[in-house]
Amino acid sequence: MKRHELSTEHDDLRAAVETFAQTEVKPVIGDFYERNAFPYELVAKMGTMGLFGLPFPEEHGGMGGDYFALCLALEELARVDSSVAITLEAGVSLGAMPIFRFGTEEQKKAYLPKLTSGEALGAFGLTEPDGGSDAGATKTTARLENGEWVINGTKSFITNSGTDITALVTVTAVTGRREDGRPEISAILVPTGTPGFSVGQKYSKVGWNASDTNELVFEDCRVPEANLVGERGRGYAQFLRILDEGRIAIAALSVGLAQGCVDESVRYAHERQAFGNSIAAYQAIQFKIAEMEARAYTARLAYYDAASRMLAGEPFKKEAAIAKLIASNAAMDNSRDATQVFGGYGFMNDYAVGRFYRDAKILEIGEGTSEVQKMLIARELGLPA
Repeated sequence: MKRHELSTEHDDLRAAVETFAQTEVKPVIGDFYERNAFPYELVAKMGTMGLFGLPFPEEHGGMGGDYFALCLALEELARVDSSVAITLEAGVSLGAMPIFRFGTEEQKKAYLPKLTSGEALGAFGLTEPDGGSDAGATKTTARLENGEWVINGTKSFITNSGTDITALVTVTAVTGRREDGRPEISAILVPTGTPGFSVGQKYSKVGWNASDTNELVFEDCRVPEANLVGERGRGYAQFLRILDEGRIAIAALSVGLAQGCVDESVRYAHERQAFGNSIAAYQAIQFKIAEMEARAYTARLAYYDAASRMLAGEPFKKEAAIAKLIASNAAMDNSRDATQVFGGYGFMNDYAVGRFYRDAKILEIGEGTSEVQKMLIARELGLPA
């Protein structure tokens, strides 16, 4: 792939997901959103399309594509709705990817076929109530006892963790202490329904209302020692790798939301009449929409570049952080401006831009806040930690 240029295969995929988003998602998602209901039917259709298997090899039930293909799908979905897009993003990059990257062959054979087909969802239990961005301050513990991990702790804001098709959560936990006294953090796979593992009530959220987000509680939850994902004590390093990749995916999702704001604003500006003309004729509206398009365009180039570096095996940590920072800012700014273009109607949930405005803010927080991205960029430039 040349940077910033789509291959025929990638463009065909993008077009197919665009059609699905416009014809299948757009007509119904508002109802799911207002009912705070998870769109099982849409998720099943995405599974049939192979979207959950895009970056995985065929031997594990995947489509044999790459991570950039996933990003293109996320952008097209988020142009219509972010709840559906984040369900796919979390299901792939947080649910299945840790097992694919670091799991044993037995774990891959047991779980990846269902996860890559969309038949089941996986979740990633990282964030804790008192942790937030400080993931190194993990308080959840796991001790070995008679060949089993005994897990105790609480995780918060975990996407895809409480649906009827959730099969597992990969949990980070303190499994000991290093020689320097720092916590040894490992990743452990916990299947849904394991005694001692309970899912709390769904959060009442500002946005992403058609996605699933829950608190998780572990009380003497026991799983086999073989459920360790990757090496013991490497859980922290493993999730940093997962988050680096995930930031590109969230950037793509953010670009989709930003572009959706442009799409809706252009359409509405032609339809809306004020003072004898469509508001599209007024320079104030034209300039606002032009700025929105420039933000989306620039952010897209940033995530394309980060993805191309990742696929080429080049360092991409800084570029992923830049893409996530720029794209989430673009989503937030464009949703605010689109709401302004729509005026009072932009404040109504009947219109997509109202949902976009509610959905945009979390993009500056989830999978690394904007402040964390700036910190990462600074460190990559050689500035002191």
